[in-house]
Amino acid sequence: MTRTSPDPLPFEPAQAVPGKRFASPFAVTTPPGAEGWESMYPYYALLSTERAEFEDGKFWFFDGMHNPEPLYPFDTIMTENWWVAVSQMSTRVWPIPLAGGIDHRIINGYLYISPNAVSDADEIAARAADFEVRAGHYYENWDEIYEQWVAKATDCIERLKGIHFAPLPAKEPESAVFAHRGLYSSYDLLTTYSELIHNLFEMGSYHFEMLNLGYGAYLTFREFCQAAFPGITDQTIASMVSGIDIMLFRPDDEVRALARLAVELGLTAPLLGTEDPEAALAAVAAQPSGDRWIEAFEKAKDPWFWFSTGAGYQHSDRAWMDDLRLPFTALRGYLKNLLDGQNIDRPLEAILAERVRVTEEYRTYLPTEADRESFDGLVELARKVFPFVENHNFYVEHWHHSMFWSKVRELGDVFVAHGFLDDREDIFYLHRNEIYSALYDLNIGWATGTEARGVTYWRPEVERRRCIRDVLKANPPQPALGVPPEYITEPLTVMLWGINQESVQEWLGSEGQDPNRLNGVAASAGKVIGRARVILDPEQLHEVEDGDILVCRITAPSWAPVFSRLSAAVSDVGGIMAHTAIVCREYGLPAVVGTGFATTTIKTGQLIEVDGGNGVVRVLEDVNA
Repeated sequence: MTRTSPDPLPFEPAQAVPGKRFASPFAVTTPPGAEGWESMYPYYALLSTERAEFEDGKFWFFDGMHNPEPLYPFDTIMTENWWVAVSQMSTRVWPIPLAGGIDHRIINGYLYISPNAVSDADEIAARAADFEVRAGHYYENWDEIYEQWVAKATDCIERLKGIHFAPLPAKEPESAVFAHRGLYSSYDLLTTYSELIHNLFEMGSYHFEMLNLGYGAYLTFREFCQAAFPGITDQTIASMVSGIDIMLFRPDDEVRALARLAVELGLTAPLLGTEDPEAALAAVAAQPSGDRWIEAFEKAKDPWFWFSTGAGYQHSDRAWMDDLRLPFTALRGYLKNLLDGQNIDRPLEAILAERVRVTEEYRTYLPTEADRESFDGLVELARKVFPFVENHNFYVEHWHHSMFWSKVRELGDVFVAHGFLDDREDIFYLHRNEIYSALYDLNIGWATGTEARGVTYWRPEVERRRCIRDVLKANPPQPALGVPPEYITEPLTVMLWGINQESVQEWLGSEGQDPNRLNGVAASAGKVIGRARVILDPEQLHEVEDGDILVCRITAPSWAPVFSRLSAAVSDVGGIMAHTAIVCREYGLPAVVGTGFATTTIKTGQLIEVDGGNGVVRVLEDVNA
């Protein structure tokens, strides 16, 4: 719970003490106008007085990577899904010797998470023995298991495609009567919804089947390098596994191919003549060679345009499939570059050459043949698992989840047709478990002919929740709460979020810190000075201009086409294996991630310096200077 007035707690909630701890989660107050926000979320996701001492003593950090805004009630299905799915892999399936699960709490609508560590020596030893056997089986058979994984994920997506929702009929059709099923539209509506929910949880389980192992293999390689080569940077280690062709670059590659085809067919004028994608498509279709380009475009769209503009965990993260402006903006940029005689290819050859050079150089530093054999095995394993670490993201967060949100909107249309809601988007103000009740209420009204209770109940309730969420959105969360941990050993926390002892101390702050300097993770080498472009919403991506330095909470892989226009990138959150870091390395752009406060410190138009080699961002000039 959060508080608007003092509640009876077994202790006095702590405020932040520089260098010691962050504010107590119980000291966070509800902003005026958002009272009752807790009713939008399940009880198990909230702070509780019964566990107050335990919860106050944990370290909680804001998950701005996946949910940068207050959670919509329905969207908690994603966070609740991975709360179980990722944690069970670390605790019950492998288990990882030093890492437990990742706990969740919703505070003022924002998601905070807390990694659990394992410290008991006997437990660590027992877990290590289990991990060696179980993980060893996966590592030894990685390619075969990965092939099976792709088949399972693709099958899950195909079954999702077959799920459809429609309003209940005025009269059950004769076909249903004469088929003698004995089951009718009301039953189908309930069971289809259950099928949709179960499909999401199925894909969520596949999501983490191999992911923790992927990060684990990279962490093991990283630890070897840090021990063998004192002072080696994360960036140098990452360069030894860079340059691998992964699916997340495929949509951008498809746009580049469409640009080349447009030049070949003489279709640059209609594509450059308008910023409206639909108008451009119509203009191309009217050209003699337009059919060939349109055919290639339609072929590229499915599945490659099921590419979310966010992390895929919020329904508001629309896909390219729903909004063609981002890929068409990139397309026009590539067309202009081609007409100017520029090369639009990703610098893959240069990255591969650097990978070979760095790997060979550091291998020569090892003193014994046994050390070199260990190094060779670890780097080979890291390169083997790396494609899954990124490719799973396209299957899960982009292709599957974007399609999942579209199916939920179909169900929203059912509620609109039966008078429960005014707009299909309003369904996201209901928690998934509330929808079961709403569907049964709808069935009752349909079966009896009596107006369903939901017709008068849900509209005002949705409006109440909308107002609350608007207030919460206007009150940004603190980056961290609770007690800083002595050590962080959970692989995703370190590699994906970039949370470690150093970043925690940065968040705590210190006396005399330079207000014009931000420290973060050195994600991609290079030093650049340029004008900042602060992006808080994918809708703003269309404002990016050539040479801008992107400043954002976190990038999505679907932003890749924008990277050809950037000179560098900076993000609030993320580690060495976050998408911002990976994409920037593959595009040869300097990047600093995990700064914590870039989007609240830097303003669009300010002159800033990004030192991607040392993980430092400096504000050089105010926007009004």
